[in-house]
Amino acid sequence: MKIVSYNVNGIRAALRKDIDQWLKATDPDIVCLQEIKAKPEQFEPSIFHGLGFEHCYWFPAEKKGYSGVAILSKHKPKHVEYGTGIDSMDREGRNIRVDFDGFSVMSLYLPSGTNPERLEFKLKYMAEFQDYINDLKTKFPKLLICGDYNICHEPIDIHDPVRLKKTSGFLPVEREWLTDFLESGFVDSFRYLNPEKEQYSWWSYRSAARKRNKGWRLDYHLISEPLQENLNRSAILSDAVHSDHCPVLIELNF
Repeated sequence: MKIVSYNVNGIRAALRKDIDQWLKATDPDIVCLQEIKAKPEQFEPSIFHGLGFEHCYWFPAEKKGYSGVAILSKHKPKHVEYGTGIDSMDREGRNIRVDFDGFSVMSLYLPSGTNPERLEFKLKYMAEFQDYINDLKTKFPKLLICGDYNICHEPIDIHDPVRLKKTSGFLPVEREWLTDFLESGFVDSFRYLNPEKEQYSWWSYRSAARKRNKGWRLDYHLISEPLQENLNRSAILSDAVHSDHCPVLIELNF
């Protein structure tokens, strides 16, 4: 089972950059998208059906041109869960989950903390999300949470950990939350298989950051501990250039 997670920074913009052809060549079984920034009526979702993704589920934000997540699958799930039931999260279209026999996959877009108000929202979201997941994984013990966490966990995950230590995305409180989240029963699949690899998944559009590889690792496949026995591969696909993020990939054997 090959699963790709990709913050596309606008599905319509990504389609103009031929993300459909990239998906055809990469041939994943499931695609988790974040920051789609559109409702399905604003583009042509059937283009993904032609790639074999017969089961496409979109959860846009209420606000136009903002946030939103989706899951595209070549396999029909037993159940689709739109949102978490937590109103503040669900208005912004930040979580969608599909359940299969034996495991579940969530696409997550965790908020950024670009100003004090949004940082407060982000911290509240993280606390509520932890409680939600604590309950969820008792019902779905094999759980994969794919997405943009908007947090670099360790100094190895960011190009300048000293200068950026007071910047949202690498604040001690955010990093501590991610540590606690992992300790609650999850594994960072990329870091588990690549303990010393310095590789990033997001670059600012400014100052030629991508060309200079001044990046951040914000995108993760976190797997619950019971899924660890199924883990085969985890990689960052930095050659894909449809967004300011690049996709991350995980392969699971069942």
